[in-house]
Amino acid sequence: MAIHWTTVLLDFPGADFDAAAGFWTEATGSALSSPWAEHPEFASLVPAHGDPYLALQRLGRGAARVHPDFHVEDLAAETERALALGAAKTGGEPGLVVLASPAGLPFCLIVHKEGQSDVPPPTDWNGRASRLDQICVDVPPEAFDRELAFWSGFTDWPRSTSDNGEFRRLLPPPGLPVHFLLQRLDSAAPGQDAKAHLDFSCADVEAETARHAAVGAVPVRRHRHWQVMRDPVGLEYCLTDKAPDGSWAPSA
Repeated sequence: MAIHWTTVLLDFPGADFDAAAGFWTEATGSALSSPWAEHPEFASLVPAHGDPYLALQRLGRGAARVHPDFHVEDLAAETERALALGAAKTGGEPGLVVLASPAGLPFCLIVHKEGQSDVPPPTDWNGRASRLDQICVDVPPEAFDRELAFWSGFTDWPRSTSDNGEFRRLLPPPGLPVHFLLQRLDSAAPGQDAKAHLDFSCADVEAETARHAAVGAVPVRRHRHWQVMRDPVGLEYCLTDKAPDGSWAPSA
């Protein structure tokens, strides 16, 4: 399996889209692109340097959510492989297949294009850098082992040897913009699907918390190594003390 690029989609109901776009451009230090020509419900978050890897989608229905897109060369072959590993196909169109993981997380496979290879550097905020660089899949406990096996097999990325507690990390190769983490929830409602949230890596979690609050986010709860936040339309995400330079080390 060769994943050439990863895009993270932040999906918002139409009524929330403008407020969400205003916040996420500020939070990530990016600019909102014009609507995509063939799909005007999408717009990219364009970084100051490097290639876009974040995008917003205006939903016709449904609640706000996060999902990943994986850029591949052979769309048909990789779709068949994902299905054989336990995914379910839920939609598609030329150049795009919509799937769900065994635990119900939506994701897409799309045809890779040239010009998607330059990972943006962290953004410097008055000497304190940060970058949105991780998608975390929150998985009901009874589905966790199968979900981990699916994503390990599908991505063919090795697992970190330092996994602990409820977390398991997959290690994408250098040159991809998003890290991949799975979290085993303590409990879940019957039939609850897996969901994803986003993580920023921060040189200074407290300073980043204050910055995000100033542009409209709400601090929710503090853990030892991360701060849970809620954006202005209700989508939760985390600020973590992982180094924002792309390594796996904690921030100093």
